[in-house]
Amino acid sequence: MKIKNFLKDKILQITLILFGLVTIEIFLLAYTTDNFIKLYIPITILSLYLISIFVEYMRKKKFYKTIYEVINELDEKYLISEVVDTPNFFDGKILMEIIKQLDKSMIENVNKYKYLMEDYKEYIEMWIHEIKLPIASGKMIVENNKTEATKSINEELDKIENYTEQALYYARSNTVEKDYYIRKCNLKELVNEAIRKNKKTLISEKISINSHDLDKTVNTDSKWLTFILNQIIQNSIKYRNKASKSEIEFYAEEGKENSILYIQDNGIGIEKSEVSRVFEKGFTGTNGRTTNKKSTGIGLYLCKKLGTKLGLGIELESTKKEGTLVKIVFPNNSYLNIKS
Repeated sequence: MKIKNFLKDKILQITLILFGLVTIEIFLLAYTTDNFIKLYIPITILSLYLISIFVEYMRKKKFYKTIYEVINELDEKYLISEVVDTPNFFDGKILMEIIKQLDKSMIENVNKYKYLMEDYKEYIEMWIHEIKLPIASGKMIVENNKTEATKSINEELDKIENYTEQALYYARSNTVEKDYYIRKCNLKELVNEAIRKNKKTLISEKISINSHDLDKTVNTDSKWLTFILNQIIQNSIKYRNKASKSEIEFYAEEGKENSILYIQDNGIGIEKSEVSRVFEKGFTGTNGRTTNKKSTGIGLYLCKKLGTKLGLGIELESTKKEGTLVKIVFPNNSYLNIKS
């Protein structure tokens, strides 16, 4: 709060005070009055007024400075009215009352939309669980009536199942902390589970699996990690190099501070300029526009988001026409509450 701006706001008052002093001085000149009195009265009035302005300026400056400092430090800026004391000047009290009313209105609106979003999320989850039943029934019918046609139908059912699972995890991605259970898990078992989920596609596409050095214990949620691994495997399948024999390699290294799972494929790779953007929501890149035009750009985005919420590091390296390497880093000294 600059004093120049403060005085500009007081220009009318200052003008009226000066006019009043000039008027008093004119009246005093009309009478035989001691010169001391003629000077004392206007100087005293002006001095007292300037002191009152200075005191008012200092109070307001302190208050608004506090407001700015607190706002800059607060993550939830709407809580400003809860952490700043009510000032002792009238217009400051009015301002704080207005802020409190605005905060109350905003919180009510946020809670309203939060309820609507939660209701919508519950509906999506219920719908996904319901849709899984006809998918499972369809797969059972296909298993009992194996032909070339039903084989293709089964592949499409697998895709539908994957998309519904992806939608479920996307709906839950903002509330992971309410739905995970961190415990000690065997990395080999988690990788094998993700491989089993994709067994049919891996076999039909003749993609070989090379897994080794996976007998490690990591701290994670088995369900969420299996989903992450599933998305990475499906990406390797989608962007395999059809001109050569495809392979996906899984191996792990254990260090003092963390354990790292490596997932390496020999697929078509990613353009160097696009590697840094692969975890962005909706980013499909050159491969998504040419090789797999139905790509949504959601899979790796979800992997990164869920991994971050679980305290995992997920990194990706890739070379065009050579393949892609994904690294999942599991901290050994987790800050999470680990249960065996």
